[in-house]
Amino acid sequence: MEIKENLTKNQGKIEKNQENTSNLQKNNEIETEKSKANDANKLLVLYEDNHLIVVVKPQNLPSQADSSGDEDMLSLVKQYIKEKYHKEGEAFVGLVHRLDRPTGGIMVFAKNSKTASRLSQQIKDNSMNKIYYAVTTMVPKERKGTLINYLKKDEKNNIVKIVPQGEKDAKKAELRYNVLQTEGDYALIEIKLVTGRSHQIRVQFAGINCPLYGDNKYGKNKSKMSNNLGLWAGRLEFIHPTTKQKMTFACPPLEVGKPWSYFYMDKYFIR
Repeated sequence: MEIKENLTKNQGKIEKNQENTSNLQKNNEIETEKSKANDANKLLVLYEDNHLIVVVKPQNLPSQADSSGDEDMLSLVKQYIKEKYHKEGEAFVGLVHRLDRPTGGIMVFAKNSKTASRLSQQIKDNSMNKIYYAVTTMVPKERKGTLINYLKKDEKNNIVKIVPQGEKDAKKAELRYNVLQTEGDYALIEIKLVTGRSHQIRVQFAGINCPLYGDNKYGKNKSKMSNNLGLWAGRLEFIHPTTKQKMTFACPPLEVGKPWSYFYMDKYFIR
């Protein structure tokens, strides 16, 4: 009789523990969903319709998931769409272009495969116009010009080098630039990419001895290093894949400190 009572009491404790464990798991799930929602609320959305969404990527955030496990823009956009439209399962978001992790600025994502394909084609035929703003630690000799080099990426070490034109796997890289302002050795430069190679702007300006502010990979003057790279994707222009209207977006750097504080940035975004 006593054994039966003890078994009943123990069974009650086990069921209570299971209930507590279940409640704890539910609470953890709720907190996880809240955390995801908070992450999605971090998103700065410039424009959105049924076909695409234009957002601003903060600096030092990867465009898509990588080995670091850090939060990334693609996942944030997916979570934003899932939360806003109460979608079940994972929302479709097409990544049509990327920004390097240390580079911040405007990105466009597709909401369906047809839009993704059409935007990708605009990138291939160079009809998508991407304007960058960079701060260099030396002033280029020519205030306005074109840089043409051949670049080769070392995938193992994630570094890009300027190589001779005929070298195997070398790819042509071209950009046009215009020096907007100078402040001592610093120069604020507007850049139009003709090609879109990995680390292209950073490598090409380092190649003319004008490395970007805060560039720990390609910069040479360690006294001018920073956690914030002086590179921002500030303007984006493309043809809407469905309406065929020209879409133009502009956004100044989100960071208010150096190197952007050396210059009056806003006037380049009031057009």
